[in-house]
Amino acid sequence: MLKTMLNAWKTLELRKKMLFTLFIVIIFRIGSVIPVPFMNIGALQSLMGNLEDGSLFTYFNTISGDAFSRATMFAMSITPYINSSIIMQLMTVVIPALERLTKEGEEGRKKMSAITRYLTVILGLLQGTMFYFWLKNNRAPSGEMIIMYNSGWESIFTALVIIMTFTAGTALIMWLGEQINQKGVGNGISILLFAGIVSRMPALVATLWEYLQMAINMPEQASKYYIYVPLFVVVFLVVMWSIVFMNDAERRIPIQYAKRVVGRKMYGGQNTHIPIKVSGSGVMPIIFASSILSLPATIRVILGANSPSWLNAMNTALSPAGWIYPTIYFLLIIAFAYFYLTIQYNPIEMANNLRQSNATIPGLRPGKPTAEFIQKVLSKITLIGALFLGFIAILPFIFSDLTGMHNTTFLGGTSIIILVGVALETVKQMESQMMMRHYKGFLD
Repeated sequence: MLKTMLNAWKTLELRKKMLFTLFIVIIFRIGSVIPVPFMNIGALQSLMGNLEDGSLFTYFNTISGDAFSRATMFAMSITPYINSSIIMQLMTVVIPALERLTKEGEEGRKKMSAITRYLTVILGLLQGTMFYFWLKNNRAPSGEMIIMYNSGWESIFTALVIIMTFTAGTALIMWLGEQINQKGVGNGISILLFAGIVSRMPALVATLWEYLQMAINMPEQASKYYIYVPLFVVVFLVVMWSIVFMNDAERRIPIQYAKRVVGRKMYGGQNTHIPIKVSGSGVMPIIFASSILSLPATIRVILGANSPSWLNAMNTALSPAGWIYPTIYFLLIIAFAYFYLTIQYNPIEMANNLRQSNATIPGLRPGKPTAEFIQKVLSKITLIGALFLGFIAILPFIFSDLTGMHNTTFLGGTSIIILVGVALETVKQMESQMMMRHYKGFLD
């Protein structure tokens, strides 16, 4: 990876793209520390410090790189864009008109991108409104108000400024990501998400250092951290290696094209394969599962003291510190992995495409037997990938319960998978661009 980046830096055009990407990331981080007007940041941070893990607000804070807890311009981060993209993927399966757009080539992709942008702004407006009313209806543990001018006509102006600022921040992040796509290196939205998560790494290092200080100052009570802190680093590196390995792992279904004679020439007869990635669903099942499990905690936080007793009991049962939350989390990840499989692959359509191309899977008849074989392969591969994703997702909870290091779970499976995936995707894009520049055409 480092060698690829060094080689890319030596190429003038790629060096400009890398510097442009870095410039956009710096703008993104600057916007992540500019506070929204009429906000008591100290009161908000004390409120966020008392929230339990597992709520939607703690998830927003992790994705935004602590920008959510500081109520900054980019507090919504890229969450509205991610939700918009997921909704559009699901809608293409349900709405035939959208499915036709995806098959219309470049023009169809442009229309789909435009719809995704509009939906992102709408979701940013709704999410910003929800965030505002949550801040308005809650106070810091000390009793301080988080939003100034919380009554009278001034409160209307305050609400408009706060909600519009959050929405404008969402639109600006989306625009910055598109600028990286056009003039930089890598996927813009993924790069910004990567930057937000990486910005929390210093906090993780500081937390590990605090545990070591505890072991030094209280050797009798905290000497175990001499072992647990290095163990955390080792586990972190092993998890990263395993994610890299699984990201490249794939099942190759052999394909053989039939031979045919046209005139005096023979065409076809090649052997190739259909690559099916083991972790083809990526991080989407984890995002879906965490969003559903965070709903009870989120509703309870919004309602505050007015939350009913049954909701409090459900929230207590689904606490990340217990065993019920990780178990349901694990099962939901497996379920959503299979759900995402049905969106990505259609075995019947794949079998029909093979038949139209005069291609077959060796030992299988075209049509239904081929579709059944592809479905069986997909199910097995998805199970392996889902079990891996589920284990990576609940590993921070297991490590936290065994070691008592509860302040390190914010860098969970979702964050690590995103970090590794974005890094690998960006390096592969650099390699492909360097290969294009060193390829000699037939006129050379």
